[in-house]
This record gives sequence, structure tokens and C-alpha cells, in this order.
Amino acid sequence: MFSLELDPEGSNSYLIRWNRTEQYWSSGSWNGQIFSLVPEMRLNYIYNFTFVSNENESYFTYSLYNESIISRFFMDVSGQIKQLTWLENAQQWNLFWSQPRQQCEVYAFCGGFGTCTENSMPYCSCLTGYEPKSQTDWNLTDYSGGCVRKSELQCASPNSSNKDSDRFLSILNMKLPNHSQSIGAGDVGECEATCLSNCSCTAYAYDNGGCSIWYGDLLNLQQLTQDDSSGQTLFLKLSASEFHDSKSNKGTLIGAVAGAVGGVVVLLVVLVFVILRRRKRHVGTGTSVEGSLVAFGYRDLQNATKNFSEKLGGGGFGSVFKGTLSDSSVIAVKKLESISQGEKQFRTEVSTIGTVQHVNLEDSSKVLDWKLRYQIALGTARGLTYLHEKCRDCIIHCDVKPENILLDADFVPKVADFGLAKLVGRDFSRVLTTMRGTRGYLAPEWISGVAITAKADVYSYGMMLFEFVSGRRNSEASKDCEVRFFPTFAANTVHQEGNVLSLLDPRLEGNADIEEVTRVIKIASWCVQDDESHRPSMGQVVQILEGFLDVTLPPIPRTLQAFVDNHENIVFFTDSSSTQSSQVKSTSSQAKSNTSSNNSQSS
Repeated sequence: MFSLELDPEGSNSYLIRWNRTEQYWSSGSWNGQIFSLVPEMRLNYIYNFTFVSNENESYFTYSLYNESIISRFFMDVSGQIKQLTWLENAQQWNLFWSQPRQQCEVYAFCGGFGTCTENSMPYCSCLTGYEPKSQTDWNLTDYSGGCVRKSELQCASPNSSNKDSDRFLSILNMKLPNHSQSIGAGDVGECEATCLSNCSCTAYAYDNGGCSIWYGDLLNLQQLTQDDSSGQTLFLKLSASEFHDSKSNKGTLIGAVAGAVGGVVVLLVVLVFVILRRRKRHVGTGTSVEGSLVAFGYRDLQNATKNFSEKLGGGGFGSVFKGTLSDSSVIAVKKLESISQGEKQFRTEVSTIGTVQHVNLEDSSKVLDWKLRYQIALGTARGLTYLHEKCRDCIIHCDVKPENILLDADFVPKVADFGLAKLVGRDFSRVLTTMRGTRGYLAPEWISGVAITAKADVYSYGMMLFEFVSGRRNSEASKDCEVRFFPTFAANTVHQEGNVLSLLDPRLEGNADIEEVTRVIKIASWCVQDDESHRPSMGQVVQILEGFLDVTLPPIPRTLQAFVDNHENIVFFTDSSSTQSSQVKSTSSQAKSNTSSNNSQSS
């Protein structure tokens, strides 16, 4: 059903096709190093890729730098090509990458009259009035057979009456199927009549004066989310038996309405009781606003924060103060520094937080031990991975720093403060925006003014990791008033194989796993690379912290103003193997050159 083929037109691209006819993915042309539409190849830390094309032959091969790694590359029943690596520690296969990234991008993945929904499990469901052609296949996650009608259409029957005539069901917010036929129709009624008069017509759509009709199976249907403005209404032809007659159901309807009204009355009584009880707990006279939010007067907040006396931290457009409500709940209050500063961002943050239900946050001033810090680093990485890779749109946080990582009562981290966040559609890899964030955590691309990617968050996360280790700001004055930049000191210590535990927060008294501390510093060094393509994704950071992948010695970025000999290999992690790490170190030690050469290689 699905095949990976070299482009017969000779473009040096690989194509994925459905039924050898419909192309739905392309690798892009080979540019001498990678296929242009597969940016994952640029990292080149496990695989060595080769593409050969001449008058006699064209083929693509890959090999592994570390021969002990086991890898699989195959076309899956999902219609995606997948690369897996074997994780010896976990005794399981790990998905390295797949294309297309989104399951619903696979053409006709759900078969005829099946609709694909990206954020649901299972992905496929049958349209109203249809059922799986083979329930057994669907149970095995093979949806290619699609769906069949539950009731046959009446149009072919010469004895059918008007009351038995076929009708149309409107399905909102759909990505319309392929291969429609456009016809001239004066209005939506004429468009509907044209489809109704032809027994082979299965659906129609009418938009902006244009009429589109479909014959036979509907393929490549996709249900879009409500906030996706690209969705259209599809009118699906169904048998009259699929619609309930209003007269025959009149008694049932009246009973249902009566029952619903009674239920609503009871619900209102309960709701009023709950609201009255909750209002007694609010400070001052809070006014209900959008959603579940409550607006407080300035005096109420002034009393709750003891006149803004205990500052918790500050951001790009305001300071945050600790407060306490009358029911002893601990709150955080953000105060704008000036009338012209950050009002738009602040309102964005308020509307975002209003839809998020956080568990109670912990008011902690104790020193966190290393085990807890490591778990916070891992949990934060998972949260950022969700924002970057799992949401319908990629969300770039743009202000990752310790103050924006909140902890609940169990010290589980929550990524917070979305006032500066930027949404990036899945069809785009970069977004051009004004510089935002907090000094000390800004990636170099912010300064240069180029369009950013999620790798800007990766840089900020790396700077934050350094602070997790040291327990203090990356840049601060020492006792002798000399300013020391901790990331530079930490990177040099790891490169020179110095005492890694000397980098640890002195309050921990050296109580930490030396391998974990070394791993965190290496990850942080990779995250703050000058070239964003050399930084790992947050998903890859999670795998490293979980111990599934080992991290190799990184080059020290120019922005850290340090000079080392190891700039030859841009390899930031491999499968766990001390042998591989020693090979990289051995190879790198041969790359000795002067300072300018090192800087050039690191870029």
C-alpha cells in the first residue's frame, strides 16, 4: 500500500507514495551532505550517509560510526518510513525519527470514508453512517480497508418515496478529500441537487460560490480542530434511515427536554451554593472575569502581598511578589513596572494561565539535593519537549529560566509564564519576531535578529542547567570581586578532566553522582552551541537524561570565550558506549590548530 521510491524524474529525491500513485512526502534533493527536506540528517552523530548518482545507477546507503549500535530502517504499515535504534539498557527499540512527522499526513491512512484526527487515539474513525470494513484489521491498527455504509442509499430504488430519499449530513471543519470535480452552480441548493440526482455522488462542498462534488470513495479525510481556520464543511450523502424522523421522536424529545430542564435546575442550585461558599474565601471583592479568573482590586493585592514586600523574582516586563489569601493559600502576584511596559504580553499570559489548571505550588526555601535537581532538569526537559513536539502548533516559550520553572508539593516541575511565548505552525520551521526573553539566557540568534526556532529554548535550557549545578547565577562576582562566568569554567573543567564535583553547589558538600553531574554539564554545553543546528532537540535531551543515550564531549562555543583543541567532531551524543566516547576523544586530540582555526571550526 505504501512505498519509498527514488524519483523517476531524476531529481535525486526519494518519494513516499500511496498505491504507487499518490505522492505525499519527498526527501528533497541531495545537496552533497543531506537530503534538503530531512534536517535531522544534519546532526550526523550516529549515521554516515552516502548518496551515489550517475548515468548507470542511483542509490542511498547509511552506516554507523559505532559498529556496536543496531539500527533498523523500514517502511511501516503506518505509511511512514522509520529509523529505530536498539537500546540495550532498556531492551527495546527506540524511534530515532520518522517521516512524515504527522500521522494524518499519510495519504488515505484511514482508507475510504475514514477520517483521521491527529490528536486522538486511535487516529482513525468512520464517518457517521459508516463502520469499519474489517473490524479485525482495525483492531490490529491497519485502517487501509476503510469504512463501508451501514445502510445503502435509496436513490437506486425506483420504488422509494420522497420520505425515503437520501439526505445530506453536514460535517464541520474538515480538510476536504482529494480529487473533487468542480461544477458550475448558482447556489448551494443547486450544488446539492446536482449531487443528489447522481447515485455515484457521495458528497459535496460549497464555498465562495464554488461547488465541488465527489464520486466513489472519499479518501484522505481529516478532522481539524475548531481553531483551525482552514477547515470547511463537507456534506455527506446518507440514506434517509440514518436520520431520525422528528414526528416519531416527538414524545422522546419532550421527555428528554423535561429531564434536561430538571437536571439544569438541580445543577444551578448546586452551582449557586458552591459559588457563595467560594466567594467567602476571596480577599476583598473579587470580580469574575473571563473563564474561571477573578479580578481583584489593587488594595486587595496590596494587602495580600503586605504592600509588595517579599519579591520572588523579576522578568522582562514586571516583578513577582509573594502573597497570601485569607484562606492561607500562597499566591504569586506580578506587578508591571510601568504603564507602557508589557501590557500586551501580560494580558497574553493571563489569558493563557486562565486555561491551565496547576496543582498547588510549593513554597520552598530549602536547599534541593542533587537527586531532586536532576529530576527537575528531566521534568523540565519533558515539559519543553511537549511544547515543541507534541502540541498541534510548536510553542516556543522564549523565556526559559529558573524563575519560570514552578514546583508543586512533590517538587514536580511545571513550565510556567507564557507571556512571551510564540506559536509556530507545523508548516513552518522558523518564526521572525521581536527579541524577547531575559538577559543571560538569550540565544545568539536573538541578538543577530534572524528568525528563531525552538532551538532558542534549548539554549536557554542549557544556561539554566549550569545554574542547576552551581546553585547560583552563571555570572556573579566572587569574594575577591572578580566576575566569573560559570559556564566557561565548567566547560573547561570537563574538557581538562578536572574535578567535576568541585563545580557543584558547595551547600551539597559533594553529595552527587559524578557521572550525572558530568552528563548534565556536557548536555548544557551542547545546548549552548553557537550554531543552533549543533544543539540537540529537547526530545533528545530527555533521552540523554533518562540514560538511554550517552553524551559525548562537546566543543566549547565561541560565546563562552574559551579555547580548546577538540573542535573537529560535531557529535553531541551516541548510544551509551564508553568505547565510542574514547574514539571521539582520540580523534579529537589530533585536531590541534591555532585559536582562529579553532573558532572557525567550532562555528
